[in-house]
Amino acid sequence: MRKFTHINDSFNCENCGKLVPPRSTSCRNHCPFCLTSKHVDINPGDRANPCKGIMDAIGYETNSSNQITLYFLCRICGGKGRNIAAHQDPDTPDDYDKILSLKPGV
Repeated sequence: MRKFTHINDSFNCENCGKLVPPRSTSCRNHCPFCLTSKHVDINPGDRANPCKGIMDAIGYETNSSNQITLYFLCRICGGKGRNIAAHQDPDTPDDYDKILSLKPGV
């Protein structure tokens, strides 16, 4: 059973330097501007991963409900991750053009 720790704080993106506000509807684990994440969790929100590397969005997948999942690859350890895109977030949406520039179907 996976454990989930709800953390929805603002953060400064270590890749582009922009301030990333929290989401109004759920948690955010990646920068909506440059689509990078940070390799900090073993289980969502636990901050227990010792790697702490920057993770680049490398692809995406769209399901039958038109929900987009982003796929990430860590620059340091090669670890992989995924997260639901927030391209429809009313406050700070993910950059939809950047999402579409990624490799589909990874």
